[in-house]
This record gives sequence, structure tokens and C-alpha cells, in this order.
Amino acid sequence: MKMTNNMINTQSMDKWESADLVLKNIVKQFDDGSGQKVTAVNDLSLTIKKGEFVTLLGPSGCGKTTTLRMIAGFEPLNSGEIHLGGRQIDEVPAFERNMPMVFQSYALFPHLSIFENVAYGLRARKVENKVVKNDVDMALQLVNLEGLEGRYPGELSGGQQQRVALARALVLKPKIILFDEPLSNLDAKLRTQTRLEIKRVQKMLGITAIYVTHDQEEALSMSDQVIVMNKGEIVQAGPPEEIYNRPNSIFVADFIGDANFIDVDVLEVKDKIIAVNLQNQTLEINKGNSYQDIKAGEKVYLSIKPEAVNVNQNGAKFSGNLYSTSFLGANTEYEIEFENIIISSVQKNSESDLKTLTYGSKVSIDFNVDYLQILRKE
Repeated sequence: MKMTNNMINTQSMDKWESADLVLKNIVKQFDDGSGQKVTAVNDLSLTIKKGEFVTLLGPSGCGKTTTLRMIAGFEPLNSGEIHLGGRQIDEVPAFERNMPMVFQSYALFPHLSIFENVAYGLRARKVENKVVKNDVDMALQLVNLEGLEGRYPGELSGGQQQRVALARALVLKPKIILFDEPLSNLDAKLRTQTRLEIKRVQKMLGITAIYVTHDQEEALSMSDQVIVMNKGEIVQAGPPEEIYNRPNSIFVADFIGDANFIDVDVLEVKDKIIAVNLQNQTLEINKGNSYQDIKAGEKVYLSIKPEAVNVNQNGAKFSGNLYSTSFLGANTEYEIEFENIIISSVQKNSESDLKTLTYGSKVSIDFNVDYLQILRKE
């Protein structure tokens, strides 16, 4: 049964706002301008537990922001249902869902002080001045902006402005807060600082957070669960460590962490080991890291994370030629000509003995087999 506005009251809101959010087979289509329908989100189902930090991750056009906007109530569903605490809310107006969104653009009012920017939602709800003052002060303290309430947005840095936007959402005391690529406009150092601030506040208050980004590092560092999307569908969901170390497809492996892919032939499949031919030598891989139904004789991809490629001059089992080096501070990225392709390796500078090598130098290569994976060609 569809919920109507008059079925919602303050007492019931407290109950269902604090529970799990469930998306059931939601679909969103847009008209492409020629009368044809384009599917942005296709039959997507997802459960988000109370207090979780969940990130929707994927390339541009994968449907992550559209999904977030449907959760917020900004976009109607073509089909499917959204439930919160067991109650269907997909026909509940956005302003009644109490799911504030923090945007990439901050969306602050330049003519209002920081205090009034944060107080805006409370003023719209006609909250009495004494409560407004108390709640705004508390929200500003949470994001470490106390003392700046009299300033205006133009007088703050980008990172401070984003924290004002966060405080404006927190002051509404939501159980669910939505983030639409909120850190994209910040420089690298501010992004790191601000994401730590967001995570700290979210965990301290126990708020459910749904975060949209195309930045893998943000997703991996902040999330309890990462939902990888492509072409309007979920392709893998799980904890960050699982998504990174055990991708279930070439798409996920390539999108998360810039994996190397090498064509190999499967020589033998044992109980716990898959043996493949690499440079006319046998390399054994933990079967638990790969598709379980791989068979001998198949031509597959060997997926290798850059940090699992060890480059040295010690005469290891495999070899290649140095193609380029990129100094990254604590680490250096090496690109190696190997098996007629270029593979990358990332190593700590303190552990590297390659500083004197030049383009074309022959190097030895070995692999951390615990982080190798066999993937079928798609």
C-alpha cells in the first residue's frame, strides 16, 4: 500500500527514521529528448543498516547520484519501492523525509551569516529562537567552527564552507544524511582533512550516511560498505577490504586500485591452487582468490595490484625492462615492460634498490601471490 502524506505523523517518524533503509527493485528512466527512454537506474535493490556509512561508487553516468536523489525524494521512481523502518516512503515528499543532502557546491547563502546559514532549516520549521541558538551552536561545535558564526561564506575557506554545509544538515538532527560528491571542489589535503571530519561526526552521532563519489580512495577510507555501480546496476557490494582485495569482475578490479591484467593459460587446478603459465614458467595462485569453477586449459586474466608487484635486482623468477618511474613522495611507481605489456608497481622508497636504474634497465620481478586473482574475460 502506498503511503499518503496524512498517514505520517511525528510519533511514527521517530520510529521509522531510525531503522534500516531498503530499496526494492527501483527503476529510473529519463527521456533522451527524442522520445526514447534511457534507463539510469535498473532494478536496483539494496539494504542499508542503521548507523552504517555506505558509499555508492562508480564512474560518471553509472546511476549513483540518481539513486541518491531518489532516496532523498528529489526524483520520482518509475517503479520499485523505498522503505524506511518497514514503512514505504517513496511517495513521501522530500521535505518530510528529513534526509538532508550535503552538495558538492556547498549551496550556502552568500548574504547570510554562518549562523543563519546553519539555522535556515530550523527557521523554515518555525523553531523558537532559543532552541535555534542552542542547536546551531552545538552543530558548529561538532564541526569545529565555533567562533565563526558571525562571518559570511565568502570569508571562509573551501573546507570551512563545506563544514558549514555539514553543520546545516546536522542541525536538523537527521537519522540519515546524504552526500553528493561533497569534497570534489577541495584540494587534496583539504579533502583528506574534511573526510576525516565527516567520518568522525558520523560515527560519534550514529547517523546513517549515504555517500556518492567516483573517488576510490574516499570510498575505501570512509565506508563500512562500498556499493560499486555500473550502467545503473550494482556490480559488487561489500566491505572496503573485500571490494579492493577480492573484486568479482574485471570492471571492479580495474576501477578499484588500477590493477594490471595479464593474459595467461590455466595449466592445472587443484583443491587450493590454480597453476598458470607466465613467461613459460609456472605460477601458483590461491584458488580462494579466484572464480571457483576455473578449469585447466582456459585462457584467463591474471589480475595483479601494483603493490603486489615486487621489482628488484635480485634475480627473481620473472624479469622485465624498466619503462618509467614516477616519484610519489613516500612511494615510487615503476612501469615495467613485461609480457609485451606495461605493468605498474608501487614500492616504498625506503625499501627500493632501483634508484640508479635508467630507462630500459633489466629488472627482476616477483609477486605477492596472496593478492593475485584469476578473472574470466568478459
